Amino acid sequence: MKTLKTRDIVALGFMTFALFLGAGNIIFPPSVGLAAGEFQWSAALGFLLTGVGLPLLGVVALARVGGGLDTLTSPIGRAAGTLMGLSIYLTIGPFFATPRTATVSFEVGMAPFTGNTPEALLIFTIGYFALVMMLSLFPGKLMDNIGKVITPALIVVLAVLGGAAVVAPAGAIATPAAEYASSGAALAQGFLQGYQTMDALASLVFGIVIVASIKAAGVTDTRLHTRYTIIAGTIAAVGLGLVYLSLIYLGAMSGSVIDPNASGVQILTTYVEHTFGTGGILLLAAVILLACLTTGVGLVSACSAYFSALLNVPYRTVVIVMSVFSAAVANQGLAQLIAVAVPVLVCIYPVAIALIALGLLSKLWKHPSRVFIPVMSVALLFGIVDAIKATGFTQIVPAMLDAMPGSAMGLGWLLPVSMVLVVAGTLDRIRPLPAIARA
Repeated sequence: MKTLKTRDIVALGFMTFALFLGAGNIIFPPSVGLAAGEFQWSAALGFLLTGVGLPLLGVVALARVGGGLDTLTSPIGRAAGTLMGLSIYLTIGPFFATPRTATVSFEVGMAPFTGNTPEALLIFTIGYFALVMMLSLFPGKLMDNIGKVITPALIVVLAVLGGAAVVAPAGAIATPAAEYASSGAALAQGFLQGYQTMDALASLVFGIVIVASIKAAGVTDTRLHTRYTIIAGTIAAVGLGLVYLSLIYLGAMSGSVIDPNASGVQILTTYVEHTFGTGGILLLAAVILLACLTTGVGLVSACSAYFSALLNVPYRTVVIVMSVFSAAVANQGLAQLIAVAVPVLVCIYPVAIALIALGLLSKLWKHPSRVFIPVMSVALLFGIVDAIKATGFTQIVPAMLDAMPGSAMGLGWLLPVSMVLVVAGTLDRIRPLPAIARA
């Protein structure tokens, strides 16, 4: 029976780390740190919950059910499962996350030298997605191309940047922003900002890429697929946690050298130029480009595999279409992508979190549909409410829903979803199985 050697398992973990470490993972933590100031560790805890904890649990949930997103969503029915799959794949794929990998790479790595012009962005995105497309056309080679070549280089550069942030902070600690004015508020804001990494959503689809890499290495035992996937997810989670902590600290200690309203890109650019001089911009450009490229390849590969199976279209054809479409969307610019993504993410995330929790507890349910459907329906309802609020139409939100505990911090869904989970799970345990299920 074929097994992976230790170095191959480490390479698989590095590949998984690189797949998750993309644009949002680097630009949002410094913003959280700058806004949190003295409450940076509370904000960091919240950010780690959604930026590290949820992705790891998502990978484990997929490993436990022994399949992809379609297997995990099977209890809610094929139609509803397909709709959820489409919403997740389109969000982390060509509509938001994949184009964002290019725009962040451009603003950090190229714009300081060429200017942030539409023409320069167009040229960059064409070259960027041409490279993403070439690497994505051969998904079985991802562990070799990314895990053994690109990621070690990325880790070295990240270690230099993260180490410098700890031993050579740029200035004094920032004054907390109004929404981060207490430890509890900072925790909640960090939790919500972790949504922007989109990693909990990505974890529900990267399982396909991870297992494909394991199979490409010749491993056929499904139990080993599960074991190696969980190990790879754990390695990735440790790496992501270290990156986030160092970048949040970097932002928090930049209060005296940067405008309080600066973006994550501006914080990073200011810090590396202050610490390393002009050469620091090249260092940061290398970090961002390597991180975004690996994530872009992983997203295009995962989305192409999904739509290839769904539409019965050749995988390589979908890769080409996905790359071209993502390049077109990327030319809308980073600020526009982030603004449009916010209401979509606050709508989808409660449903995704509920799905991950239900998957982790899957062995408890006698008849999963009786638990999945009510829990995910309530999560979707509150997700829609939060999306409406995020677009500014708060006046149409029923007062009762807006008054739920945690609603002001975007966590109004947590209590009702937890209550429905307990009630539905209890009823499922005490009720007999339907006749069809018994048969």
